[in-house]
Amino acid sequence: MDLKVLLATFWTVFLAELGDKTQLAVFTLGAAGKSRVSVFIGASAALVLSTLIAVALAEVVNSRLNPRWTQGLAGALLIVMGGIYLVGALRPAAG
Repeated sequence: MDLKVLLATFWTVFLAELGDKTQLAVFTLGAAGKSRVSVFIGASAALVLSTLIAVALAEVVNSRLNPRWTQGLAGALLIVMGGIYLVGALRPAAG
């Protein structure tokens, strides 16, 4: 196991998840529910499953495409999604 990759992945995902819709949904479920342990286990299992799917898909893509292409594509997608987010955040609220 590569500790440097593990820590980089942990901090990247941890910081990306702070304040996102998933965290707000878990907060709402935890605040409204009677079993915070169930909310924690359900949210943790969902994150683990979605991460497993992403890693499995990355393995398939990496075996078929040059890693430089996948890195470039991932970077381009992040820039596009960030631009879409910024445009939406800068647009004045309707009403």
